[in-house]
Amino acid sequence: MVGRNEPRLAKERLTQGLALFSLLAMGAWVLVGPSGLLAWSENNRLLAERQKELAQLKVEREDLKNRVALLDPRQVDPDMAGQLLRANLNVVHPDEVVLIIK
Repeated sequence: MVGRNEPRLAKERLTQGLALFSLLAMGAWVLVGPSGLLAWSENNRLLAERQKELAQLKVEREDLKNRVALLDPRQVDPDMAGQLLRANLNVVHPDEVVLIIK
């Protein structure tokens, strides 16, 4: 009878070993995986960076919205039109003085 139980006992040990290995692998994945506990602080740092970048982009977007509103074809802001003409076409009024700062 002892001989008959040995293959069964070896099969149970193999099954238990595989189950233990699977549990240890899942535990390691929880600790060091891409969304694991060790990556949590890195994810928080990246989130803070992205939020800062998003705030900066929102400010730039509001500035661009303002410029677009000033260039509305139905009512163009004269100062903005003059600024764009000077910058893009390199033109000035006859009574203006241009100072080149290096």
